[in-house]
Amino acid sequence: MNADDDKRDAEQDALNARLEKLNNALRQREEERLAREAPPPERRGLSRALSVGLNAFSEFVGAVLVGGFVGWKADEWLGTRPWLMIVLLGLGIAAGFWNIYRVAKPKAEPGETGEV
Repeated sequence: MNADDDKRDAEQDALNARLEKLNNALRQREEERLAREAPPPERRGLSRALSVGLNAFSEFVGAVLVGGFVGWKADEWLGTRPWLMIVLLGLGIAAGFWNIYRVAKPKAEPGETGEV
């Protein structure tokens, strides 16, 4: 029985060694795959900058267009051309700049109040 136990232990040790070798090979392949698929840090920064820039641009253009359109329609309805359009277009531009500020300002860390 001692020989059978020794044989079984040797087989178990061999299986454990193979399993460890396979785990290491799988871990290495997974790390290589992740390294290949992950964008380089400079592209991540560029993507983030483009995202923030396009978001700020769309916020600005949207605010200006809404202000101008509402002013134009209000002028048509009230017959005050071009005063309401000028005023609301100015408010739209101000809102657009406020949106750019809001989008571009750094995010507060958790626990910070955001006050200067």
